[in-house]
Amino acid sequence: MLLPTFLHNAIDVTLSSRSERESSHQGLTIILTLLIMCSGILTLSAQQELNIDRWNEGEEIPISLSGFPSESLAILRFDLEIQGFEIVEKDQASYSLLGIQGGRLEAHLAHTRGGDIIFRKAYPNGNQRRKVHALSNDVVEAVFGYKGIAHTLVSFRGKVNGYWEIFVSDFDGYNARQVTRDSSNVAAPTWVPDQLALYYTTYKVGGPNIISHDLRSGNRQRITRNSGLNTSAALSSKSNRLAMILSKSGSPDLYVANKDGSAEIRLTRTREVEACPCWSPDGKTLCFTSGAQGGARLFTMPASGGRARRLKTGAVGGEITEPDWSPDGKWIAFTSMTGGVGRICVMGTSGGEAIVLTQGEDPSWAPNSRNLVFMRKKNGRKTLSVLDVPTKQVKDIRQTARDQSQPSWAK
Repeated sequence: MLLPTFLHNAIDVTLSSRSERESSHQGLTIILTLLIMCSGILTLSAQQELNIDRWNEGEEIPISLSGFPSESLAILRFDLEIQGFEIVEKDQASYSLLGIQGGRLEAHLAHTRGGDIIFRKAYPNGNQRRKVHALSNDVVEAVFGYKGIAHTLVSFRGKVNGYWEIFVSDFDGYNARQVTRDSSNVAAPTWVPDQLALYYTTYKVGGPNIISHDLRSGNRQRITRNSGLNTSAALSSKSNRLAMILSKSGSPDLYVANKDGSAEIRLTRTREVEACPCWSPDGKTLCFTSGAQGGARLFTMPASGGRARRLKTGAVGGEITEPDWSPDGKWIAFTSMTGGVGRICVMGTSGGEAIVLTQGEDPSWAPNSRNLVFMRKKNGRKTLSVLDVPTKQVKDIRQTARDQSQPSWAK
């Protein structure tokens, strides 16, 4: 869906504040590294087969486009190329998509060999961009058998007047709206599953604390009231439990709680830092970053507590952080940092040989478990891009602020 009209005017809600002191446990380089990468607060091989695509392991599907005005054609090209299609001439295509002239958007999709019509549809409702997105979604579903991503949303933080604020936009960066105007740094935005609501960390209430933000009403609720660091909230779509990183007992540890922050349970008790938790789709397991075995590495742990198990990443080294579990439960995307350069990687959920996809940081899966949104540095700016994992096709989304980072794809 497109961004609702209630977001056109950002809501500045004054939160109750209480003076809180930040934790003094910031001495180790590993702590600084992890918190910078995962919450952005302190500053702002023999590869396994990647069988997440059914179409000859990354082979693009050739499709021809004709009969569309230039604006519609540009939208279609972006939507389809980032989801596994290659735009070609009709004599090279397996499918042809023909726009039918008239006062409304109408098109038909056909096989080029034999000319069999797959569908013919009209799109009378919505603005032109929304209608073209609906068409591209139908093409993706007709060819690949699952829903397209063109009506999905992403959240991210953008720098405004020297402060990081929260934004929400369509997946391609259009229709972006600023949803905080706090003039105080925010970080680590993440969606409440299946709702128009976010968790994020803010300094608006003094020290770094987690709040929830209902984007329909504008209401914001404070989730944590601990001294020290409170960040990296992640809500399970299955169990409705909230994972987060708190340093109230010393170094940052992994906790779980009810979605309102009540009934906190501490899961890790290490001297090193834990960071960046994410949930398995079944709500039974957490993946997170820890420095417990020297350097930042990925670990999994039962959400009920227990032994943490390190995930090996094969030949991919460096600082391993920012994991995100794919909605289909098969893959974990993460960032590998070496010499200040981030690389977007993916591997199976049991670990093993990881696959390097492209340079960048902060990967977040789309609902289709095929695409990722991430941050990369270009021309001295932090920009957001989308990636098609099987084909490694990358496209920049529209930029709203000079610097944008920490994207989260709504699921």
